[in-house]
Amino acid sequence: MPIMGRIMNFDDFLISLSKVKNLPLPAQVSQLKMSPPFRLELIEMSKDKMKRANKAGVMALFYPDKQQQTKLVLILRNTYNGVHSGQIGFPGGKFQPNDVSLEKTAIRETSEEIGIPEQSIEIIKQLTEVYIPPSNFYVQPFLGIIKDTPTFNKQDDEVEEIIEVLLNHLFNELNVINTSVETSYKIKVEVPAYKLNGHIVWGATAMMLSEIKDLLKKVL
Repeated sequence: MPIMGRIMNFDDFLISLSKVKNLPLPAQVSQLKMSPPFRLELIEMSKDKMKRANKAGVMALFYPDKQQQTKLVLILRNTYNGVHSGQIGFPGGKFQPNDVSLEKTAIRETSEEIGIPEQSIEIIKQLTEVYIPPSNFYVQPFLGIIKDTPTFNKQDDEVEEIIEVLLNHLFNELNVINTSVETSYKIKVEVPAYKLNGHIVWGATAMMLSEIKDLLKKVL
């Protein structure tokens, strides 16, 4: 039965996910589907700045809920004086000198921000890097899983809300919208976005979700 016809059982999801490891990434072809219209222009303007960009690792983490339905976790960041204030994103953060790799960064930050033990996270695949012009970061996403239903514990000074998204909701094309948002440059623009659990997900996070969605479509 196609995924749109049911909520995928996590055991079924794991069987399908095992085929993902050797698949080529959809990369920018997928990312550009959910890219803000001004992105390529901003990247062109940021070429010099990009040479000094910081690095970050984030985690697209899938897991079973108590009914064994497959879910993905996102976070709503706290409001603060910064370009990602109040935005929806993946758990993750800035590469630190003690991190041996960006994979380690993503695992460590995920553990810190949503309370998942590091040893329970299994990395399935490294995804395509995304450059974020406003903050001058290269963000490396990873697709990961935990095999047991998690008990989340959010990092209050970083995370306002933990958002648990059913896999089917990501695949539901009715949740792909166009909406007007205010950017970090204080201008309003029309952008493609996902509406998930009542939240608008756009920008880099939506671009990463688009690649994940296209990658999983090949095996589900």
